[in-house]
Amino acid sequence: MNRNMTICCALAAALTLAGCESMSDTQKRTATGAAVGGAVVGIATGEWGWAAAGAAAGAASGYLYDQSKKNEQKAYEKGVKDAQSKPK
Repeated sequence: MNRNMTICCALAAALTLAGCESMSDTQKRTATGAAVGGAVVGIATGEWGWAAAGAAAGAASGYLYDQSKKNEQKAYEKGVKDAQSKPK
């Protein structure tokens, strides 16, 4: 049973990531988090309920990571802009 769960989780993760071409960065990171979280918890516990909880936690983590990267990029762009506007 645990082997079947492992195969199903791996297949679900692969299919989820296969359709990411036209997605935004936020959608990609959230989907990746959900796939990884669901797969890892599903493999570790062998239960669908916990796999779903892992997917939800992974999606939330992926979204928070995306927001962190966006804030980092904004800070970088602001720093570049401020440096370019300083008189030499």
